[in-house]
Amino acid sequence: MKKTLIIGASTNPARYSFLAANRLVNHGHPVVLLGLKAGQVAGNEILIGKPDLKDIDTVTLYIGPQHQSEWYDYIISLHPKRVIFNPGTENPEFERLLTQNGIVAEEACTLVLLSINSY
Repeated sequence: MKKTLIIGASTNPARYSFLAANRLVNHGHPVVLLGLKAGQVAGNEILIGKPDLKDIDTVTLYIGPQHQSEWYDYIISLHPKRVIFNPGTENPEFERLLTQNGIVAEEACTLVLLSINSY
């Protein structure tokens, strides 16, 4: 299973990050949640800040490009295999940086990938 970091996690059931956390857990993928407010989703605490994390396979973004630059160095330092840019989070500048660092930048929808067994 692919340990996944969700950036932009939310306790709001109407948010796609909330749905993604629940579906990832239901598909057996361990998740780490980072958000602006503490809370709990799918049995996991939402962490605040940029904690020291290990063994992250995938980062899935639920923050817009205007808020991503502060995360560039942190995400690259985690050495994930890939970063998923969900609809509305596409960012050519960050995608280039990831590619230059040997990280796959994938414009896709986490929910769709899970639904078609392509995660």
